[in-house]
This record gives sequence, structure tokens and C-alpha cells, in this order.
Amino acid sequence: MGFGSRRRGMNYRDTDDGSPRATFRQLMPFLLEHKRVLILVIILSSAGAVTTLAQPLVVSQVITVVEAAEPLGNLVWLLVGLVVASAALSGFRHYLLQRTGEGVVLSSRKALVRRMLNLPISEFDQRRTGDLVSRVGSDTTLLRAVLTQGLVEAVGGALTFVGAVAAMIYLDGFLFLLTALVVSVAVTAVVTLSRRIRVASRKAQDKVGDLTSSVERAISAVRTVRAANATEREIHSVEKDAEGAWKLGLDVAKISALVVPVSGIALQVAFLVVLGVGGFRVASGSLPVADLVAFILFLFMMIMPLGQAFGAITSVNQALGALGRIQEIISLPSETESDVVTTEAAPTPQGALALEFESVSFRYPESAHRTEAEKVLAETLGTHDLESLATGELTLPPQRATVLEGVSFQIPVGSKTAIVGPSGAGKSSLLSLLERFYDPQSGTIRVFGHDVTALSRYSLRSLFGYVEQDAPVLAGSIRDNLLIGSPAATEQDLLAVLEEVNLTAILDRDPLGLDAEVGEGGVLLSGGERQRLAIARALLQAPPILLLDESTSSLDGPNELLMKTAIDKVSKNRTLVVIAHRLATVVDSDQIIVLKGGKVDAVGTHDELLSSSALYKDLAEHQLLV
Repeated sequence: MGFGSRRRGMNYRDTDDGSPRATFRQLMPFLLEHKRVLILVIILSSAGAVTTLAQPLVVSQVITVVEAAEPLGNLVWLLVGLVVASAALSGFRHYLLQRTGEGVVLSSRKALVRRMLNLPISEFDQRRTGDLVSRVGSDTTLLRAVLTQGLVEAVGGALTFVGAVAAMIYLDGFLFLLTALVVSVAVTAVVTLSRRIRVASRKAQDKVGDLTSSVERAISAVRTVRAANATEREIHSVEKDAEGAWKLGLDVAKISALVVPVSGIALQVAFLVVLGVGGFRVASGSLPVADLVAFILFLFMMIMPLGQAFGAITSVNQALGALGRIQEIISLPSETESDVVTTEAAPTPQGALALEFESVSFRYPESAHRTEAEKVLAETLGTHDLESLATGELTLPPQRATVLEGVSFQIPVGSKTAIVGPSGAGKSSLLSLLERFYDPQSGTIRVFGHDVTALSRYSLRSLFGYVEQDAPVLAGSIRDNLLIGSPAATEQDLLAVLEEVNLTAILDRDPLGLDAEVGEGGVLLSGGERQRLAIARALLQAPPILLLDESTSSLDGPNELLMKTAIDKVSKNRTLVVIAHRLATVVDSDQIIVLKGGKVDAVGTHDELLSSSALYKDLAEHQLLV
């Protein structure tokens, strides 16, 4: 099922620009989580409506008593009490709505983050990090306005509105009909404008996502940008997105601004009609002055809820536009949603084979390929060419060719296996398939005799200690990074594993030791230190299988030798799979698998391959190993 079809299956409606928007039904679960508080708010709103509606009646009674030259008695104190009670109820209700609004934001953020971090890796291939961050930040914030500025507040207003209408009809039905005619015109105008607000709000939020992505891109690569003297170009790019967000924000403001004068004009015209016609009826003796004053007060009480309703329409439409972006992520299937798990527990090392690939063929999803092609176009040709994609003036490269084709090999338990070959041969893709970041289009992968698709991803990944090629280090302390996969490790465990990878020197540089910060992306560490920290993290998990993707590429000679010694030491009781460009680090492997063009070119030891594989011999000669 395509992405668009899946969205429509989740009760989406499309905006005028084709982007998804949420329906009110999808907003309700976030509100119903707080139904007890909302019921209390409705009760308080009802009580507030009663105290508010009682005020004009008391005022009318005061005027009647004054006209009759009779004593006021407790009427003044009753009026004061009603005003104070109305204010107190309003303040408490406002606090509850604010608190509940924050709860709605929290629950939506939790749901969004949980789904986002469980999405298939292919979704991250095609989505920008900044845009995802924007959905968690600014989009969820707009949901607060549904409670604090509109929806529930309008419930109490509706009670006041109904009460005011009933009182106005009772006091003077003809005068009410004139008032209703003016108000109905204003309501029609607001409903028409609200449709445009939702579309404009969605576009504005999308542009804010673009801005967040641009800022995240510029900051994360700030050193590269400075070194390339590209600071001004990056500033211009971010400013362009900021201006785009500003322009679309103005569009929302312009449309929303029309709602305010419409309600204001409705109030003024209705007031003038009531004042003119009502004054005439008072002069003719058909309407008492006290009833006219009460009617005017009820008029304001009727118009005020209408203003709340207009605000509710605006805030709900803005929230539904943002919720469309939130639900777009929440409705995506997680990476485990379609799994059919038959074995929950992780299999224990058994049999002769640790890993087995049987006729495995794989290519990356088309979406990831298209996103990569768009990035290339943007970097080499400019953003104008991205806009030209929609017009057909430019076309993307054809679908990515198969990365792996008919790959078959076996890795014995307890062995050290190296995977070598030229860049683009598919080496790293093998490890991605083992971790099930992706699944092959055909073929079977087994671990300890079990098909990987029959295992839960959690139990499967617990079998591997995986060190990626770029050796990612997360912002935080050294301790934080080590404990990611081994939260129960003791301080002695941490110090021991750092000793194994020759990384204890970084503890001496900072008095905080293990609690020393590594900076965003590990910027306070050298490239080699980042790589060794990533390896230490994997070793700490003590998995039965270690997967090392270019794990020594950033190390100098002495540290590479120490690392090789450490890896040899910890690999004695486990299976080791190493991807390497430098053959000198893997010549002692039990077997070496040579990949070429996504296929297995040869398998053997270093000495065997020198005579059986022309590609391997060529690689060895270029690295002066022959």
C-alpha cells in the first residue's frame, strides 16, 4: 500500500494544496485522556454561565426598584456576589484548561516520539531530521490552543449564549430577530474564513519544519561550513526559509485578523440596532427602560460567546492543521508492525554456524534512493532544480540498482571473518541486513540456525555488538555513552572496557572522569577516540557476535595495533565480523569474504585469496601487502 493510500485509510482529508490534515475525530483521543478534568471544567462553565446570566436580571430589578423609589435591600450585595463568583469560577476554570492543555501537549509528544523512534530506518532515509524535530516541538504546541483558547471554553460560552438568547426572546422577540439577522451574517463570514485558516496553518507549519531542518543542517555541519567559507551562503539559505515561514505566517495572520473585525462589527451593528429600535420602543411605552438595559446586557453576553466560538474555530483549525502533520507520523507503521515472530527469546550459540546468508538479494527502498538523488541535485545544481522536478524539466536518476545479488556465505561460530572489497560493493549493507534495519527482497539470513525474520528484532539485536562506520557518539558524558546498551554495568566495568580499547587517557584530561562531557556528536573527542568509545560501548554488551564496520579507520598506527590486540582478546569467545579497507588489519582472519559489485567474488584465507582472487591480489598489491 502506498503512503498516500495509507494516510487516507487513517481518515485523513486533503487540504487544497494536497497535504494531509487531521479530522476532529483524531483530535478527540487527546482530549478524552483528560475527560474527568474536562467534565469539571464544563460544570464550572455551567456555574459561571448561571452567575453571568443572573447579573442582567438583578440589574433590571435594581432599576425597577430605583424607579419605584423603594429601598434596594440586598440587591447590590447580590450583584456584587454574582460578579465575584463569576470571576472566581472563570479563574479556576482557566487554570484547569491551561493544565489540561499542557497535558494534551505532553501526551501528543509522547505518542509522536514513541512512534517516531520506532519507525523503519527507511523512513529516516527520506525525512529530514529538522522537520521531525519541528513536529515534536511547534506542531504539538498548537494543540494546547484547542483547550486554552477555544473548544472547551466555547462549551461554557454556548450555555451563556443559549441563556442570553432565551432571555432576549422573552424580553422582546422582534428586537431579537433584528439582532439575529446581523449576527447570522457574521457567523457565515467566519465559517467561510475558517476553511482558509486550516490550509494556511498547515502550509505555515510545513515551512517551519523546513526552517528547523535548515538550522539543524547548518549547525551540525558548522565546521565544514566555516572551512569551506560557506557561512554567508548557509545564512542566506536559512534566512530564505525563515522568510518563507514569515510570509506564510502572515497569510495565517491576515485571514485570522479578518475574524476579529467581523465579530467587532457584528457587535457594534447589533448594539446600534438595539439602541435605536429599543430606544424608539421605550419612547413609545411598549418596552420598559429596565427591560431595555437588561436586553443590552444580554446582547453583550450573546456576542461574547460568539467571539469565543470564532476563536475556537480559528484555534481548532490551526490545531487540526498541526495534528495532520503529527498524525502523518503516528499513522506510519513501526518497523515491527508486520513482523511474524515465532521465537521471542534470543537463540543461544549452538551448532557449527553463527551466521548464514543464502541467495540474498537486496536494494534500498526507492524512497531512500529518491531522497538521496534530490540531495545531490540540491548540492550540485541548486534548489531551483528541485522545484523543476515537479514540472518535469528535470528527472531523477533511475531506480537504484540491486546492492546485493545472490549473496551466499557461512560464518562459523567463534571465527573471525573479514569482509573486504572496493567502495560500493555492499559490505556495510550486509551488516544492516543482519541488524534488520532493512529486509532483503529475496533470500534467507540465519543466525545460530534461526531465520532472522522469525526472531523479534529486540532479541536479534541483543546478539550483536554493532559498531557503525561513522562511530556515532551521543551528546552527554562518557558514562552516558557507555551505558546506552548496558545500563546495569558497574563503574569497574566501564573502566575495564576503556582500558581494553586504550581510552583511559581521556579520563585524565577532565576531573569529572567518566562524567566528562563529550560534546554534541562527540566533538570534544578526536576521531579515533570517538571510534574507540563506540567499540568500548559494543564490547561492554558482551554479545556473542561482534560486527565492526571499519572500526579502526580513524586510528593511527600505535592505537590501531592496540585496538587490534584488544579485539583479538575479546573475540576469543565470540564470533567476529569485520569490514575493512586496510587489509593489514584482517590478514590473520579465519576467512575473508571478497565482495565485488554486490556479489561474492571469493572466500578464503589471505594466502588462499592471493592465488585465487585477482581482485583481492590487486587490493593487496596496492596496500603493499605482496
